[in-house]
Amino acid sequence: MPRLVLIDGSSYLFRAFHALPPLTNADGEPTGALFGVVNMLRATLKEGPDYAAFVVDASGPTFREALYPAYKANRPPMPDELRAQVEPMCRIVEALGFTILRVPGVEADDVIGTLALQGADAGIDVTISTSDKDFAQLVRAQVPGRGLVELVNTMTGSRIDGDEAVLAKFGVRADQIVDMLALMGDAIDNIPGVPKCGPKTAAKWLSEYDTLDGVIANAGAIKGKIGENLREALPQLPLSRQLATIRTDVELEVAPDGLRLRPRHVDDLRVLYARYGFNQALKELDGGAAADAVEKEPGRARGSGRITAPAATDGPPPDPALSSPGEYEAVLTPAQLDAWLQRLATADEIALDTETDSLDPMRANLVGISVAVELGQAAYLPLGHDYPGAPVQLDRAAVLDALRPLLEDPARRKLGQHGKYDLHVLRRHGVDLRGYADDTMLESFVLNSSQRHDMDSLAQRVLGYGTIPYEAVAGKGAKQIPFASVAIEDATRYAAEDADITLRLHRELSTRLAAEPALERVYRTIEMPLVPVLERIESNGVRVDADELRRQTADLSRRMLAAQQKATELAGRSFNLDSPKQLCALLFEELKLPALVKTPKGQPSTNEEALEAIADQHELPRVILEYRGLAKLRSTYTEKLPEMINPHTGRVHTSYHQAGAATGRLASSDPNLQNIPIRTEDGRRIRKAFVAPEGRRLVACDYSQIELRIMAHLSEDAGLLGAFAAGADIHRATAADVFGRTLAEVTPNERRAAKAINFGLMYGMSAFGLARNLGIGRGEAQDYIATYFSRYPGVRDYMERTRQQARDQGYVETVFGRRLYLDYIQRGNQAQRAGAERAAINAPMQGTAADIIKRAMIDIDAWLAGYADAALMILQVHDELVFEVEAGFVDTLLREVPARMSAAAELRVPLVVDSGVGTNWDEAH
Repeated sequence: MPRLVLIDGSSYLFRAFHALPPLTNADGEPTGALFGVVNMLRATLKEGPDYAAFVVDASGPTFREALYPAYKANRPPMPDELRAQVEPMCRIVEALGFTILRVPGVEADDVIGTLALQGADAGIDVTISTSDKDFAQLVRAQVPGRGLVELVNTMTGSRIDGDEAVLAKFGVRADQIVDMLALMGDAIDNIPGVPKCGPKTAAKWLSEYDTLDGVIANAGAIKGKIGENLREALPQLPLSRQLATIRTDVELEVAPDGLRLRPRHVDDLRVLYARYGFNQALKELDGGAAADAVEKEPGRARGSGRITAPAATDGPPPDPALSSPGEYEAVLTPAQLDAWLQRLATADEIALDTETDSLDPMRANLVGISVAVELGQAAYLPLGHDYPGAPVQLDRAAVLDALRPLLEDPARRKLGQHGKYDLHVLRRHGVDLRGYADDTMLESFVLNSSQRHDMDSLAQRVLGYGTIPYEAVAGKGAKQIPFASVAIEDATRYAAEDADITLRLHRELSTRLAAEPALERVYRTIEMPLVPVLERIESNGVRVDADELRRQTADLSRRMLAAQQKATELAGRSFNLDSPKQLCALLFEELKLPALVKTPKGQPSTNEEALEAIADQHELPRVILEYRGLAKLRSTYTEKLPEMINPHTGRVHTSYHQAGAATGRLASSDPNLQNIPIRTEDGRRIRKAFVAPEGRRLVACDYSQIELRIMAHLSEDAGLLGAFAAGADIHRATAADVFGRTLAEVTPNERRAAKAINFGLMYGMSAFGLARNLGIGRGEAQDYIATYFSRYPGVRDYMERTRQQARDQGYVETVFGRRLYLDYIQRGNQAQRAGAERAAINAPMQGTAADIIKRAMIDIDAWLAGYADAALMILQVHDELVFEVEAGFVDTLLREVPARMSAAAELRVPLVVDSGVGTNWDEAH
C-alpha cells in the first residue's frame, strides 16, 4: 500500500531549537534547529515514502483566535535565533523535494488532519511525523480498503499505530483524546480546562463516563475539591473541546496523491549543506562512506558531567581508525585485570575516565574506571554496580591498589576529557594521579575557544563519530537510573567508549596543535599545568560562616518587607512586586510613566534597564530595583551558600572551568563566587561570611588595573606608558590630559568621567553609552572621546589596527599567543559586526589578563608545595587570588606572592599587586 508522510514542520522546528544547543556555522549563523530538522528529513527520506508534505503554520490569526481571543496568548514571540533559521529550513526542504504547505486561517495541525483522513480514505497508509500528543486523536487502525493513520516521532523513534498503542500511551482510546485534552486544558496554548485535572484524572473520568458529555452529565457525582473544580469549569468545557479538536475538513488546493516527492536539487543542497556545516549530510549527498548513516540526535549528560551536543564534522579524519567502531571488554576476573595491567605497564600513554554516582566531584563515589591504550580497544572495570542479578565484580580497593603504581607514576603519561573531575574522584578514593599530560577538552579549547568542547560534540566534529548518549544506557527524566544500576554490559559499551574516544581525539587534536606552535605553547605552559592547580584549589575549599549568612538573610528579608511596604505606599494600593504584568499596569497605565524599553513583542518592559530609565521620574521604580537587588542577594547567596557547605569538609567548594569563557578567563559555578557584588555594602557583607579558621588569616592579592596596563603595553601609547611608569593615578592622569588641568586641579567628577572613558573605550563603549553612564549629553560624551584620542593617539591606532587584524585573519591574539576567533567579524549583520569589533579590541586585554593570572597561579602553587598547609590557595576571582594562611606565615606570603604575580609577565609597564589581610574576605580585600 502506498504511504504518505505528513511532517509537522512547526513542531519539529521549535522542538529542535529548544532541545539542541545554540550551534552556529563558520560564519556565526545559528544552525541548531536547522540541524535537527534536516536530520529528521533525511531519516524520513531513507524510508522511501511515496508522498510527503512539510506542513507549517501560516502567519496571521486562525479560526481558534476568533472563537477564543486568548488562544495561545501566553506564547512568547519567536526568538530571533530561531526566526533566522526558518528561511534556510524552507530552502532545504524544497531542495530535498518536499512540498511545503501553509494554509491561512487554520493551523498546520488542521491541514495535517485533513490530509491524513483523506489519504486513509483513499487507501493510503499515513504517517504523521510529529512530537505533538494532540495528533493522537487522528490515529486509525488499518481496515480493508482503508489506510492506517499512525504517529511517528522521528527524533525519538517512538510509534503509535492503533487504539491499543494510544490506550497504552495515554490511558484512553483515540476517539477520547479530544475529550481528555478538553478536561486537562493546555497551558501552552492557553486552552482552559479543569484546574488540577491531569492525564490520570481525565483518563479515569473517561473510563467511567466514556465521553466529555458523560463527564459533564455526571459532574455532580464527582466528590472532593476536584469535583468542585469540574463543576466550576463546566461552562467552558465545550469551548475547550472545540479548541482542542483538529479539523479534518479544511479546503485544500492539493490532494494526498498530489504530494509526490520531487527529485532532489543536488546542487542547491550541496551549497546549503556546505554553508551550514552539515558535513555528514554533504558526504551522504556526494555518495561518501557515510552514505548509509544519519546523524544521530544528540543525547544529554554523559558520565562525568559532560553535556552532549551535535556539531558539524571538521571533515573526514586522516586515519580511518579514528572513526571506526571499537571493541570493548568488561574486566570482571583477576586474570583479565592482570592482562590489562600488563598492557598498561608497557603503554606510552593511558586514556582513562571514571564513572560515578554524582556530578559533584567532592561527593561522587566511584562506580567504575575505563582505560584505553590502543585505538578502538578499551576496557571497563566495574567496581560498584549494584542491581538484581549483577555479576560479581572485583574489589574496588584491590583494583585501586593494583592501579596505584601506574596512576601515581609521573613518568607515565595519562590523558582524559575534562580530567580535573577524574583527578578529584581518584584523590577522594586514595589515588593521587600524577603524570596527567593531556586533556582533549583543553586541546580543543586552545585550538578554537568559540566552539563546543564536550566529548560528544568533539567526537562528531573531529572524528565524524556518533557517541552513545547517556540516556541510552541510564534512561531519562524521572525514570533515569543511577549509573550503578546500569547493566554492566551496557555500562561497558558506554564507559569504555569514553576512554577510547578520548584517545582517538587526542591523536587528532595533538597533531593539529603541533602545527600551531604558539597555540601549543599556550596549551603546554598554561592550560595543562593549571589543571592540578585548580583541582587543589577546589579541594581546599573555603570556610563559610553559616550563622552570619542566616543573620544576613533575616536582615535582607526585613528590608525587602520594608521595600514592599514603601512600594505599596507609593502606589496607593497593594500589588505583587514580582509580577511583570502587575508592574506594567501600575507603572505605565496608572502612573502614566513612559515605557522607554520594550520587550521583543513590543510590550513595555519592567527589566532592570527599563526601571533605571524611568527612576528619575518617580520614586517607585527605584524602590522596586532596591527590592529586586535584596531578593537576588538573598536567594543567590545568603540562603543558598549554607546549603552548599560540604558535610564532610565543612567548606564550600566551587568548580572552576577552564573552557568556560572564550577569552580564557576562568568561570566559577556551584557556587559562582565571581559574581558577588563588590561595589555595594550588601555585597561586601556577603564576603564577610567567608572566614579563616582559628589561628589563620585570609590574604587577598589583586592586580591593580591590569587590563589598562595591558592596553598601555599593546598600544605603546607614550601618554599611558608614562603615567604608569610614574606610578600615577591613571584615572586622575587621564582626567588631567582630557580636561587640560593639573593633577591637583582634577575634580572627583572629572576623575569619574576619565575612569568611565578608560574602561568604556576598552570595552568598545560608544558615545551614547558613555553619555548614559555619565548622565551627560551625547555631544559632550563624543567631545570627551575625541579629546581622549587626541591625547592618547596610540590607543586609537591600536584599536583600528586590531579591528583590521580581526577582519583580515578572523581572530585576535593575546600577548602569549592565545587566539579568539570572531565568527561575525566579516559576514554578520551590522549589530553582530559591531559586537565582534568590540570583542576584538577587548579580547586581547581580557585574554592576556587571564593568561597572566594563570601563569601566576602555576608558579605560586609550585612555591606553596614546599610549605605543606602553612598557606592554601582557596579562591581565584578574575584578577584576585585569595589564600588561607597561618598567622605566622602571613609576612612570608605577602613578600612572595605579590612578587610572583608581578613577575608573571614582562610588559612595558609594571604589574602592580594590592594585598590585604583579615579574618574574613571583606577585611582582606
